[in-house]
Amino acid sequence: MSQQNIYDNEKFFENFKNIRADKINFNDIIETPIITSMLPPLEGKKVLDIGCGMGQHAKQYAEMGAQSVTGIDISEKMLSCAVKNNSADNITYRRLAFEDLDKLSEKYDVVTSSLAFDYVEDLEGLMKNIKNLLNKDGKVVFSMSHPISTAYDGVYDRYTRTESGEKLYANLHNYGAEGKRKIKWVVDDYELYHRRVSTIINEIVSAGFIIEKCREAELPEEIVKKYPEKFGGLIHHPDFIFFALRKAD
Repeated sequence: MSQQNIYDNEKFFENFKNIRADKINFNDIIETPIITSMLPPLEGKKVLDIGCGMGQHAKQYAEMGAQSVTGIDISEKMLSCAVKNNSADNITYRRLAFEDLDKLSEKYDVVTSSLAFDYVEDLEGLMKNIKNLLNKDGKVVFSMSHPISTAYDGVYDRYTRTESGEKLYANLHNYGAEGKRKIKWVVDDYELYHRRVSTIINEIVSAGFIIEKCREAELPEEIVKKYPEKFGGLIHHPDFIFFALRKAD
């Protein structure tokens, strides 16, 4: 599987830090509450966080009672922030791409990932590697960009808007054309992989998992109304999709 390390690009990394520094951001307001609600009890568990980024989730899991948390990421810049801002005695950060999970020798009770699997070329292969790292009765909880989001290929605007800028509806183009997307987002060559919802489900199941729960991005109506420019498109376009899995055997 090919590896991408866009977060060590200085321009992209600084933009990402600025987004996360804003208290009203998609990660903290939408993604974190949903993925946290889908976790099994972490008390005494060994957790692997794939694509741990700046370590916010790893620190959260440690504070939720995990025995240990291992956070892996390919980005040196992200790991540097994680070590500086989200360390704890029971957290270990390691520079490792998710294509190299076979280099891990430990087994884990819970494997998590937050918005990292968009960059995976071979999702079924990754899920098989994750299964091999799980203890008996192990669980997996992860989020990724919704296929309505990853379908975006830059040909048309994401939304059709009124003259005043209100989002009328999301534009969906080439949803059925799966594979690598290369678009301009902060940098000219931002890459991710688009899959239909059915493909994601089938690759999860083929890898040997049972899907216990699936959710899509949502917010209370009062928050959407309070920040219409930021979250007003959510009714048309769920940005994220979430899965909770268990091993089939």
